[in-house]
Amino acid sequence: MKVAIGFDHAGFPLRNVILEAIRAEGHEPIDLGTFTPESVDFPDYSEKVGRALQNGEAERGILVCGSGVGACIAANKMKGVYASICHDTYSAAQGVLHDDMNLLCLGGRVIGPEVASSLVKAFLGAHYIGNDPGGERLARRVEKIKRMEKGESVL
Repeated sequence: MKVAIGFDHAGFPLRNVILEAIRAEGHEPIDLGTFTPESVDFPDYSEKVGRALQNGEAERGILVCGSGVGACIAANKMKGVYASICHDTYSAAQGVLHDDMNLLCLGGRVIGPEVASSLVKAFLGAHYIGNDPGGERLARRVEKIKRMEKGESVL
């Protein structure tokens, strides 16, 4: 699987850890920067990774900023991008399994390298089960999210 990754300056210290974790799981990273610890704006990298998902260049994405919050907010403004901050392995996998999450956001100032590696493994090892037998309720919920994205009411 191709995984688009982006970091701001606060996420930069985890860059090599994330790259190694993706490769260790047998996936191909698409590194969209930043490539130095100089200050940059996280929305730029949220957009780069989001566009890679929208254009089909990547199936999943990972963003790392200071807290994970800003990158997540920015990424979720993009159609077809379903991002969440996850600092535990349960959420990193469950977000994919039940909610079809395609973008993992991490806080570079919140977690360390070992946790980051575990989160990448959980995120990339999960697959959406809404299309599997028995997954109808999950698919119904994800469809509601997609309708909300279009400005439709789900009530």
